[in-house]
Amino acid sequence: MSIWWSLHLRREAASVPLARRLLLGTMETAGVDPDISYDLSVALSEACANAVEHAGDTESASGEYRVTAHIEGDRCHIEVTDSGPGLPLTRRRPVRPRPAQPTPHQHAEHGRGLFLIEALVDHVQFRNKPGSGAVVSFDKVLKWRDDALLKAS
Repeated sequence: MSIWWSLHLRREAASVPLARRLLLGTMETAGVDPDISYDLSVALSEACANAVEHAGDTESASGEYRVTAHIEGDRCHIEVTDSGPGLPLTRRRPVRPRPAQPTPHQHAEHGRGLFLIEALVDHVQFRNKPGSGAVVSFDKVLKWRDDALLKAS
């Protein structure tokens, strides 16, 4: 069995906890270990917050973004896509397991989200889609509770 869902959300701050709660509810129902669920929910929140904050900096950007999540076997894949100006060239890197760059200054108010995503998941990719917009996609291997409904066999 697998679970797949997709949300089309308005680029509003209230959409971030909505996406997070849906993910946490799905993970809880499926029987995913709470620590893994928490890591994924924080990563998703950061990706959504970036879409909300940065996707509307141009007049061509729509007021929406999309979240897609897929649980298959022992892996969860999440993708957040917006239609803003895209990511700077320095953030578009190939998939890699852990961050290699230093984190932003500890007192900085912005700039930690993408580094946090990298630290919480197993694989992450930041890219720009053709036309305009950014895509943040990430994967994490799941651990299951003993009573899990979807435990990979």
